[in-house]
Amino acid sequence: MTRTASIAALALVLAGPLETDRHARVAEKLASAINADDQEAIQALFAPPMQDALPAEKAGPFFRGILREHGKIAKVGAPRGEGAAGRMPLIFERGKLDLRLVLDDADRITGLEVVPPEKDGPVPERSSVPMRLPFEGEWLVFWGGATEEENYHVKTRSQRRALDLVIADEKGKSHRGDGKRNEDYYGYSKEILAPADGTVVTVIDGVPENEPGSMNPFSAVGNCVILRHAEREHSVLAHLQPGSIKVKAGQKVKRGQVLGRCGNSGNSSEPHLHFHLQDAAVLQDGTGFAPFFQAVQVTRDGKTGLKVEHSPRRGERVRAVR
Repeated sequence: MTRTASIAALALVLAGPLETDRHARVAEKLASAINADDQEAIQALFAPPMQDALPAEKAGPFFRGILREHGKIAKVGAPRGEGAAGRMPLIFERGKLDLRLVLDDADRITGLEVVPPEKDGPVPERSSVPMRLPFEGEWLVFWGGATEEENYHVKTRSQRRALDLVIADEKGKSHRGDGKRNEDYYGYSKEILAPADGTVVTVIDGVPENEPGSMNPFSAVGNCVILRHAEREHSVLAHLQPGSIKVKAGQKVKRGQVLGRCGNSGNSSEPHLHFHLQDAAVLQDGTGFAPFFQAVQVTRDGKTGLKVEHSPRRGERVRAVR
């Protein structure tokens, strides 16, 4: 994603009882300095070991990256004790993160983490926001479903019910000719749509495309858009064509709006769309759950029917019905 909003704990050394009001005061000062991009003020809040570990030339890009992704800090929530640290929510213009602080006896910061907020309640079992398929026309579900036989993604926590979709001809082939070029694939460059109203949380663009058969595991999702549809409902649309993404982080989108075009970037061996839902905005912190789409034409084993709502499975051909 554009920025990882976390940093390893630095110099977490403190003895004595925790007084959370101290942490609240320091957190308010830190938030104000981060919003103002005041590196001198930030460094003044740090104890000497922290200044050595996170000097201005590192702290500036780190905090600016968080603000680019989430907007300004609007509010610092009430802290709670966590061992020697105080943990409090940071409410941004576009989301929420938690701040963990460790202070010395002079109320200077000796340890700091910016981490995803703790999750409240169980992981959703399925989507609750009404959704449409994120494309037009008929696509084949190459991977999808609840079992490992149908869906190799089920072993990955954030992608447990992910879908990989291609466009295939009547023989099940996803490309014309020898398939050596991305342009040979029927799904290549097809428009990818927002499945529901939401806010763009993350945009990744500029990842080069692979030649068919080659993969890039170092940038697994490739060019990607992550949307927030509800408090714990985020969609991930991955492997898009570089330069095709039409939205920016923080932008509001409508159901059916064009996000970009199908490509072959990231950990992908041929042009296809990877789609999944997860309960967190940060890729590595989410737990996946089942997507259900409204008004779907489903063809399976030679039989075609209309579903009021449907969660696609491997081997099905699916099409949005207007």
